[in-house]
Amino acid sequence: MSTETEAQGGGAPKLKLGALTALVVGSMIGGGIFSLPQNMAAGAGAGAIIIGWAITFLGMLTLAFAFQMLANRKPEVEGGVYGYARAGFGDYMGFNSAWGYWISAWIGNVSYFVVMFSALGFWFHAFGDGNTPTAIICASVLLWGLHFLVLRGVHGAAFINTITTIAKLVPLALFIVLVVFAFKIDTFNLDFWGNPKLGSIVDQVKSTMLVTVWVFIGIEGASMFSGRAEKMSDVGKATVVGFLLTIALLVAVSVLALGVMTQPELAALKNPSTAYVLEKAIGPWGANIMNAGLVISVGGALLAWTLLAAEAPYLAGKDGVMPRIFGTTNANGSPAASLWLTNGLIQLFLVITLFSSAGYLALLSLATSMILIPYLLCSVYSFMVAQRGEGYQAGEGKGRDLSIAGIASVYGVWLIYAAGVKYLFLSMVLYAPGLLFYLWAKKEHGEKPFKGAEAVLAAIIVVLGAIATYELFTGQLTL
Repeated sequence: MSTETEAQGGGAPKLKLGALTALVVGSMIGGGIFSLPQNMAAGAGAGAIIIGWAITFLGMLTLAFAFQMLANRKPEVEGGVYGYARAGFGDYMGFNSAWGYWISAWIGNVSYFVVMFSALGFWFHAFGDGNTPTAIICASVLLWGLHFLVLRGVHGAAFINTITTIAKLVPLALFIVLVVFAFKIDTFNLDFWGNPKLGSIVDQVKSTMLVTVWVFIGIEGASMFSGRAEKMSDVGKATVVGFLLTIALLVAVSVLALGVMTQPELAALKNPSTAYVLEKAIGPWGANIMNAGLVISVGGALLAWTLLAAEAPYLAGKDGVMPRIFGTTNANGSPAASLWLTNGLIQLFLVITLFSSAGYLALLSLATSMILIPYLLCSVYSFMVAQRGEGYQAGEGKGRDLSIAGIASVYGVWLIYAAGVKYLFLSMVLYAPGLLFYLWAKKEHGEKPFKGAEAVLAAIIVVLGAIATYELFTGQLTL
């Protein structure tokens, strides 16, 4: 008898609030926060950075509230960004949301492996910049170790993710405390609004926003596992709590660093810049603390994103918009087929980094932008739900939810604009091949693949993908 089922692992334990919150925090806090002081200071002074964070806080808070509202108003919809896109815009858009999210997630994991072993290169020179033969071999061993850990059960892997999330917060909290003691108000106030070379305040704020586009990817972590949650209400709570904790850490790390080193000094640092900030504050062992923290943080993020990456094809396969095989689980409730495909592709790209790190980095920039489309679809769907009054009791007001969803939708458009419309166009290169998987799934279920204008949308994506591919190969467009 096969151990694979199309159910969700039979009596597999459900995820509690703590585990769901850890998935949100663990997926958002990876390696980026350790480079934040330099990334922010490279284009802005302290005043513009604070304004940028204020705008980001408002936009991302509304997105977090939109996820919370959907979890409460539409508890029957599982699968986070995939499930909401499918419920709001049909099977084909739901598939594209899952497809784009999945590609972004597993290519992002390749970058985590490279960054992690690059950090280890601080002590072990054989790892170099994270793409030496020794680094790739060790990364591969870790990859398949995580693979078999998740195969033993999502609940067990989520518990370990909770432990690693707590562990990664320790060095960050230590950084904040030590930097507070080294903080000098005169240093912080120096060129508070930035020197003339950085441009206008508007230009500086925009440069900070370009950085903050990426640091909150993972805010949907709890909603992706809504089908495995003990209580649906915990999904919304985990999203908001995880967001508030994460933004507090991000703002503290980036702003407090400006009281230890000046903006030009921070902008000139190598990354991870937190290591050099703490070294300035307390001496050489500060760099050791932060590099160790980076390794722990990225290791934890790897586990969180291994879970998230495998979950997207599983959910889509379970609902019949990805081939049936990806919707199966093993006896432990793990999405085995989805996990094998995901980690097999990660392994392939780890090998590719040995020969073409530049080509990989270009693809990473392209793939990362794909996750922003699912965010926008979720925001717009939350507005649709509030406008229709779905899930509301008689006489219950919906004005607050409409306002939040409206702001979240505008912010979703802004994220795509800030990331670059060019990348939105080029992402069609990766969206177009997904059509083959979608048609395969629909054929398995004997269903017509398209309804209404979906066929036109599919044709547009394929045509744009072909044009973008041609322009890439002819050099008319570059990444």
